[in-house]
Amino acid sequence: MTNYNNNTVRKKVAILIENDVEDVEFIIPSNGLKQGGIEVVVLGARMNEKYKGKRGKLSVQADATITEAIASEFDAVVIPGGMAPDKMRLNPNTVSFVQDAAQQGKLIAAVCHGPQLLIEADLLRGKQATGFSAIRKDIINAGANFHDQPLVVDGNLITSREPGDLAIFTTAILSRLGYGGKDAALPNENDTNAEWWKLADAWGGSTKSDIVRGLNTALSSERYSLEALEKYAEKESDTQTRSLFQEIITNKERHIQNLENYLHVLGEKPSLVANIASQYAKVKTALTGSDDIFQLRSALRDVQTGIGDIGNLCVMYTDPVATSIFKEIYRDLLQSEQRLAQRYHALLGVRVQPPKPTTGAAASSV
Repeated sequence: MTNYNNNTVRKKVAILIENDVEDVEFIIPSNGLKQGGIEVVVLGARMNEKYKGKRGKLSVQADATITEAIASEFDAVVIPGGMAPDKMRLNPNTVSFVQDAAQQGKLIAAVCHGPQLLIEADLLRGKQATGFSAIRKDIINAGANFHDQPLVVDGNLITSREPGDLAIFTTAILSRLGYGGKDAALPNENDTNAEWWKLADAWGGSTKSDIVRGLNTALSSERYSLEALEKYAEKESDTQTRSLFQEIITNKERHIQNLENYLHVLGEKPSLVANIASQYAKVKTALTGSDDIFQLRSALRDVQTGIGDIGNLCVMYTDPVATSIFKEIYRDLLQSEQRLAQRYHALLGVRVQPPKPTTGAAASSV
């Protein structure tokens, strides 16, 4: 096994690249490792090609191809996510390289969809691991024990879930390559109170203004939908539906408080757009009808819009705190969508239920 605490020899790390990589999942580990004095070698499948990130922030040419790379020359392999790993796993040379590195005891670090390559290489069986939520089932089916945590370390395997985990992910790699401790300005990877967003920002991730903008976007959405739901509840005559609306309202009040609190922690205030969002909802809902089914469908529509909006925010920022708030909103919205749909089907079922067939004298008189 490689000794990652030996600083006498400069460490060398391979970062794999393919088109449509999640930009920051390449940028942050690359910058963090370089700033730590580690040699970074970018390995792609083809020579003379500029690889581009899925969000247009990255354009990079590989230093060498995966075909010519020798696993024993590296101390670690980093696999960023996005749509790139699904392409990497189709290249037998890439799969073999990662397998060789794992067999030689090299550090293997994969984030987001990166574990897809590990699945193809059959390197997850019996391991503790994590990854992006969309491939949770794939990771489990590959024989791993899935943990919904920012960082999971199992021997030489390091995995993380999403952009919000990147500062923690990169710190974990650095510490195992010998860069860390009291002499390095890095938090402990398990420190939940650390300002990870600052470290991510220093390595090319989201800036404070980016994060504040995302928080205000979520706050605008939650304030709008809260006001709308309160108006729907006022017009709703069905007791069960109104009770469901109230549960969702309570969730949204909690979300709004969490968003406002974190803005305060960052030394910021809600934006003008966030402040007037509820007023906009009042105007819009005043023009709607009062039919129970209409109120229910309006609430369902608003929730579904929110799912799409907050789902995008969950993967946009390299701040674990903001990402955690967004993910809580996302999970609650998904649950709300299911409960609203169930209530809609129940009410619709009552309304379209065919009349019971008549019997006896009444039937004969028809």
